[in-house]
Amino acid sequence: MYKIYSLFFLFFLLVARPISSENLADVYELALKNDPLLRAAEATFRAGKENKAQGIAGLLPTLSISGGTNWNEYRVQETFVEGYNSYAYLANLNQPIFRLDKWFQFERGNALSEAAAAEFAYQQQETMVRVASAYFNVLNSIDSLNAARAEEKAIGRQKDLAKKRFDVGLAAITEVQETQAAYDLTVVSRIAREAQLDSAQESLTSIVGRELKLLSPLIDEFEISLPNPLDRESWVNLGLKNNYQLKSAKLQRDAAKATARSAASNHLPQIDLVGRISNSTSKQGKFGGFIQNPLFGIEQDTRQYSIQFNLPLYAGGAISSARRQAYANYDRSKEQAIFTERSTIRDIRSNHFGVQTQVANVTARKQALASAESALEATQIGYEVGTRNTVDLLDAQKRLFQAQRDYASSRYEYIISMLRLKASVGTLSPEDLINISNQMD
Repeated sequence: MYKIYSLFFLFFLLVARPISSENLADVYELALKNDPLLRAAEATFRAGKENKAQGIAGLLPTLSISGGTNWNEYRVQETFVEGYNSYAYLANLNQPIFRLDKWFQFERGNALSEAAAAEFAYQQQETMVRVASAYFNVLNSIDSLNAARAEEKAIGRQKDLAKKRFDVGLAAITEVQETQAAYDLTVVSRIAREAQLDSAQESLTSIVGRELKLLSPLIDEFEISLPNPLDRESWVNLGLKNNYQLKSAKLQRDAAKATARSAASNHLPQIDLVGRISNSTSKQGKFGGFIQNPLFGIEQDTRQYSIQFNLPLYAGGAISSARRQAYANYDRSKEQAIFTERSTIRDIRSNHFGVQTQVANVTARKQALASAESALEATQIGYEVGTRNTVDLLDAQKRLFQAQRDYASSRYEYIISMLRLKASVGTLSPEDLINISNQMD
């Protein structure tokens, strides 16, 4: 009986519980788990950070062991005299003492590892912007579709009213034709908005890996504010310190410099400390089949300790060519770093101005919406008393629904502009998405 009541209670909870909508933070959490681009970036980061370990390995000792066993047969004029086993193993230890090429490779590995971390941080921020853009594209498409449906319904009522007025002789056929044409256009617009919504939903689904049934909309009182600080150069200075793409470009430049210096040091002396231990055992009984082997079955150890000196003199021009190639790559990376720095400054200034523009745009669109509502009310009254015609009323209705779409779109564009500004200076974090989600229904 207890189990029956428990199952019934669970069923009641599932049925009675309202379908919860997913806000921006929820969708971003799904993207962290399922977005293939972010997971690929994470794998690239894991591969890149191994450059540091590989650079350190060049400065540490290397140890190798080899061994083998051989079966030997001794014959005289095709006559088998003796067969025996011999065993041997060799251990070799090499410790670099003076190897500038290895040291510069170590610096290169450090730079590449840090560059991989910076690039992954940039990809994480890009994921936040990408998720937010896809999320608000869906909301914008929903708002546009709702406005299109409301417009279709309103124009449909106007069309039906015009037909009734024509039937009783209170309106001309042109009024019916005008309302019919306007209605047909709203049907086309609604179909287009439906396709737009489907495309936006598919884009979001491709990021999070599953279909999202219900998204949380922004509250009406969503905060719209100017960048803080308002001074543009303060943002530029912040971006020059924190922009992850710029950090990665500079680290790539440092890695290329270390590679060039490593290639240049290939003409320098190379000094290594080498230790070698060998052990061998032979089961040979007699030498030549006649002389008894005094070392039969006895292990023989050989130990060598040396400092090896190597000075490359000429390798067919390969070393000089590799050095020139490495320095050319270094020059390229320097120019790329300069280009990235200038692009960063341009993007920050553009995004900063873009946020200010979007703030003004939201304010203007909100006022335009209020004006369109008042204009429609006035036109409706004028139509009823005969001072306005059907065309005036249709135009007023279109302007109202267009104002609704524009106002909703302007708020989403403001959010994306602010996120892009923060990403361009390297300060965008999941906390920003959480703050937006806190202002959702």
